[in-house]
Amino acid sequence: MRLLHTMLRVGNLERSLDFYTQVLGMRVLRRKDYPDGRFTLAFLGYVEESEGTVLELTHNWDTEHYELGTAYGHIAIEVQDAYEACRLIKEKGGRVVREAGPMKHGQTVIAFVEDPDGYKVELIQSDTHKD
Repeated sequence: MRLLHTMLRVGNLERSLDFYTQVLGMRVLRRKDYPDGRFTLAFLGYVEESEGTVLELTHNWDTEHYELGTAYGHIAIEVQDAYEACRLIKEKGGRVVREAGPMKHGQTVIAFVEDPDGYKVELIQSDTHKD
């Protein structure tokens, strides 16, 4: 068994694709429209689906906004340098909601950014990932 993907519902697919590809550097691996169901699925990632876990964005054509709820936490991405990643994300128009720095009560360097729908994405600096 292996974890295949995490799915997020998005209100504006093109805006979300732009964020995940242009700001976070993922690639669109596949995308398909389902006209009868009025939705589109887009799969993104840093590696092919056969090589690792990816992100599925689901766009229901008739829904522009979702309530995120209180149970959702975040997705996490490992980065070489969280400080530099935050700088580049801001430079590309991304929103950093927690600047890079050690996590509370630990040594791991983390940061948080927010996608266009308000989903949190944690950046974890690889050389400090001990906690």
